[in-house]
Amino acid sequence: MADAANVAGTIVKNKPKIKAQKGLRYFVRKSIEQKELLLMSMPFLIWLFIFKYLPLSGWLMAFQDYKPARGFQESEFVGFDQFKFLFQDDRFLQVMRNTLAMSMINLVLGFVTAITLAILLNELRNVGFKRIVQTISYMPHFLSWVVVAGLVSSALSVDDGIINILLMNLGIIDEPIMFLGVGQYFWGLLGASEVWKSVGWNSIIYLAAITMIDQEQYEAAEIDGATRLQRIFYITLPGIKPVVVILMIMNIGYILESGFEAQYLLMNPMNMDYAENLDIFVLRYGLRQANFSLATAAGMFKTVISFIFLFAANKVAHKLGEARLF
Repeated sequence: MADAANVAGTIVKNKPKIKAQKGLRYFVRKSIEQKELLLMSMPFLIWLFIFKYLPLSGWLMAFQDYKPARGFQESEFVGFDQFKFLFQDDRFLQVMRNTLAMSMINLVLGFVTAITLAILLNELRNVGFKRIVQTISYMPHFLSWVVVAGLVSSALSVDDGIINILLMNLGIIDEPIMFLGVGQYFWGLLGASEVWKSVGWNSIIYLAAITMIDQEQYEAAEIDGATRLQRIFYITLPGIKPVVVILMIMNIGYILESGFEAQYLLMNPMNMDYAENLDIFVLRYGLRQANFSLATAAGMFKTVISFIFLFAANKVAHKLGEARLF
């Protein structure tokens, strides 16, 4: 009995080690079987290491009064002084407000418009017309923000902008409005521009998810007398729900990535208080004022908060029994 107990104890004690060995053997076997895929992924992994992980050593600047001439070795160590300055700086708090507001507007509008467009395209029965609409909606995605910013500025121009002309002809306004000169309008204008540029492209993944839904469900619902709207609410939307949740988790992880090019190109001194976001703040301090330590602290703060949001959203999705990222 004692020997049996000792054997059992040894097995239990070595169970994690045995499990690890089995996992290692499984990994090696799968790696050999899929060596072609691993070789194809190597360039991406090398790029990821060089441009994403290697620069993390520069985070040391956030805790120093970094001077390029002195380098890391001789720059004075100041601890968390840069972070204290950030949280006490009224400009930084304003930039955080702008970043969160623009990110939330883009997030909500992006999801609602892309899902709506995907459902509407799926409901089209004329294949030729459906393809035309898809092509037209995709095209703005391939325009650079330099071109889009020029189009937006022209459309909102006080002199001959189509928006002001249309509003005046409809009798909504009596005189042209300088839309890009009013800070309170900037968030809405940016959200509308983002939707126009990206809605077609963003709808592709939802269209793909809709095609994976079992068509027999639609046929059964139609036989039972369900209207087209009811089929959308009770079959299409629940069918794409896992995809929506996964994309929502990923986008929440980028909640402080409200963009750069659009804000930078459409920003001017009159709307700067609403247009400047965290990336522009980092650029202004890092390059224009050569305060590399403060810029690094702001970038580090953004990364840490993004990780927190990502893991929190994934945890909430798991608690609610929804699809999760990991």
